[in-house]
Amino acid sequence: MTVEDYSPAEADQISTDFQAFLDNRSRRSDQPKRRGIKSFSSAIGLPSDEHILDFAHGYYDADPVAEAFVKDAYIDGNSSQGRAMLDQALAHGIESVPDAPASMVRLFQELEKDPPWVDHDLVERGAFLFRRYGPAVFSFNGVGTLLAYTEDPIVKPLSMTGKYAGDAALNRFMETARFWIDVSDPDGTKPGAPGRATAMRVRVMHVFLRQRITRHPQWNLAAWGKPISQAEATITLLAGGFATGLGMHKLGYRSTTADTLAMMHFWRYVGHLMGVQPRWYPADLPEAGQLMTLYFTKRTFGAIEDGRELIESYPRAFAPKPGTARRKAIRDQFNYRIQLGYTRYFLPGQFYKSYDMPNPWPWALLPLLQIPINLTIDLLAHRSGRIARLQDRYARWRRNTWFRNEMGDHDAHFKAAETFRR
Repeated sequence: MTVEDYSPAEADQISTDFQAFLDNRSRRSDQPKRRGIKSFSSAIGLPSDEHILDFAHGYYDADPVAEAFVKDAYIDGNSSQGRAMLDQALAHGIESVPDAPASMVRLFQELEKDPPWVDHDLVERGAFLFRRYGPAVFSFNGVGTLLAYTEDPIVKPLSMTGKYAGDAALNRFMETARFWIDVSDPDGTKPGAPGRATAMRVRVMHVFLRQRITRHPQWNLAAWGKPISQAEATITLLAGGFATGLGMHKLGYRSTTADTLAMMHFWRYVGHLMGVQPRWYPADLPEAGQLMTLYFTKRTFGAIEDGRELIESYPRAFAPKPGTARRKAIRDQFNYRIQLGYTRYFLPGQFYKSYDMPNPWPWALLPLLQIPINLTIDLLAHRSGRIARLQDRYARWRRNTWFRNEMGDHDAHFKAAETFRR
């Protein structure tokens, strides 16, 4: 069965895991169900009934435009030729691809057509604000992802490929960091920019993984919805904008409401380039908080051993490797301890203690030492455009230096796993 084989009825399907959450809340209330769920209007911290349903149905929403292109150019055609066409179109435009299939033309038309809600000045502002955190924001988002590794829809695709476990964890995380860098560089999402091309490559990679994982005998479509669904992707976008704006306060940064909204807008547009077009995207901070609350409230904690493997692999991925040149070995030792400190600092204490994690002390105190410096510079940057530009220049240098230290001459390829571990 392929993604295209699903019936239209699945567009309004609710996964059994999500339905169990809805039913459980219904049983706690004497209020009658409406459209299959109770009224949540009085529940503090949760979205409206309609938005809850939009999110629930999003677990069966995928990316039919990109899937049609992958089917025509890669699966029914020649995969090497398909990749070559994609490279050509990203570098020189769809017009430069001779005999491009109609599905490819449609894909690039969608890529090049602005959605009605986008404000490109706000997109650039959001990218500017996101990259001022330097590589620390990569650690924050990497650590934040661990909190979702209790859930099968997130964990199963990563565990099946093995790319976020064991020795492979660092390379896959650094691929994600390369994506973050590319899209948030100045003008990174504009036509012809590396970030725009990276977003499309990740989009195509997700299609391959979705189609293969959906057919895998261990994937439970009824319980979890489609792999790499629009719902899960929406939460990832909110993590980059909303959660980052709030979470980086712990390092001393002071994002205003306008700053966080700009970062949310930036990540919404990046999501659009990647084919993430949810039925509902939060318009303000209260709505974003409600959706994040819903996501964490509905958790089933079903990914036990697979989740444990991924969580425990994360901090150890940064451990220095034997045989490294002296100068790099010193940097690796320092970066490893910084990562341990961030991991313990950003994770709830009980969560950290529940897993076999490295001893983070005294490195967990290092983030605290950054707060006075970050706070001072960030407050000054909000008052002075010159200081903001200097902050931006330094942060860009820091994150590129950090990436090269971890990856050396290697770069990200954004290629779907050819084989699964099981």
